[in-house]
Amino acid sequence: MWELERKSKIPIYKQITDHLERRISYGEFPPGSLLPSERKLAEQLGVNRSTVILAFAELRSMGIIESQTGSGTRVSKTKWGATPKHTPNWSRYAEGGSFLPNLPFMRRIREALNQNPSLIDFASGELSADLAPNDEITTLMSENKYTSYLGYDNPQGYIPLRQALVSYLDQHRGIKTTESSILITSGSQQSLYLITQCLLSPGDAVAIEDPSYCYSLPMFQSAGLRLFRLPVDSQGVCPEDIRALYKKHRIKMVFMNPNYQNPTGTVFGAERRKQLLDVASELALPIVEDDPFSLTDYEGSPPSPLKSMDSIGSVLYIGSFSKIAASGMRIGWMVAPNSIVERLADARQQMDFGLSVIPQQVAAQFLKSNYFEPHLDRLRMQLQYKRDLLIEALQKELPGLVTFTAPQGGLHLWCKLVPDVHDGKLLEESIKRGIVFVPGSVYGSDSGFVRFTFARAKEAEIGLGISKFADALRELMNSK
Repeated sequence: MWELERKSKIPIYKQITDHLERRISYGEFPPGSLLPSERKLAEQLGVNRSTVILAFAELRSMGIIESQTGSGTRVSKTKWGATPKHTPNWSRYAEGGSFLPNLPFMRRIREALNQNPSLIDFASGELSADLAPNDEITTLMSENKYTSYLGYDNPQGYIPLRQALVSYLDQHRGIKTTESSILITSGSQQSLYLITQCLLSPGDAVAIEDPSYCYSLPMFQSAGLRLFRLPVDSQGVCPEDIRALYKKHRIKMVFMNPNYQNPTGTVFGAERRKQLLDVASELALPIVEDDPFSLTDYEGSPPSPLKSMDSIGSVLYIGSFSKIAASGMRIGWMVAPNSIVERLADARQQMDFGLSVIPQQVAAQFLKSNYFEPHLDRLRMQLQYKRDLLIEALQKELPGLVTFTAPQGGLHLWCKLVPDVHDGKLLEESIKRGIVFVPGSVYGSDSGFVRFTFARAKEAEIGLGISKFADALRELMNSK
């Protein structure tokens, strides 16, 4: 992100003028494209609006931009005084295509974090730097020379990593498989994307939990799928609801996050697991099991995955390093019948010719090393401590105004707000005060729920962040 040189002899308005002129000349803002408003640009740069007004006036005098009341400021179509050119209508292209953009709340959260990285982040579903095995990974990389061939790798993924995952899945998740039934991906979202694009067709009906992280992913709508919701209670979804949806809508697939479900933190009940697999067997219905949080179980005794109970091959199992090690490694995996693995590997090869082999080599070494188990122990302990800090802060700052059930694993706390407030207004008031969170409606729930992710924020920030959130909530309550 470009920053002003406040100690420079060049006036601030002139720096802004030169910066915008460069971006326009580079084609980042093509002719006819809309520039940020004076107020918004001033906020982004931390300057007075009058400074931006001067910069815009300078650009207008050069014929580079033009302003019209009610229409904002746009790059001139006759910039530099040249004859108008037939520039592509990039705005129309940006709004087109079949792949939908992220939901508005998610784009707003990302925008706020980009503009102000110092915001206390209760929104990002990733580990903070102090929870990642940075020292262990650095040691492994210094001890092992990655001198093998660095060309395109096997489309299914680096074979030693798949072999390491066979042992990992057996030891930690009770899943028996072979390397030929494992596909390495860049994470859970790529696994879901490949499934929705390659195994389903536009118009197909699928079932997702309600609320559900899947609801926040426009990739389902981009694939033309019809989404039907399965209500989540304290024991997860009811298997008979799946049977009912199948009879009514002929659903083709069920997407589940059984262990420490995102966003609710719910663990799917043991008896319901058996019932679900029976229903899936009866209806020949595939289940996609996304299992990113199990190993964060605070007691170190994670619930078994559905896949470990799957005797007939109904379950496509998805895992990832993102929630137990480091999201930046971009390592995920899928366990599926070999025919499905080959189909998805072929599709992924059309996208990127496979993942970088170096992170896969590091991940394979880490899984097999003596560092892995101690890292998990430390991660669980620190996550539980952060959860407790968050709960303590909510009880102190919002007594009687919020309800929740403390999760026994995962990264999230799902909260119901007692006062009736508007999701968007609460988010904006919170951003003004220096924090972000995810409104519950992003996951398909009614307004009045919030998801606080406690893994990203620093321990010292958690209490302060909830205090700021409480201020934002009370501001809305008092304004009614």
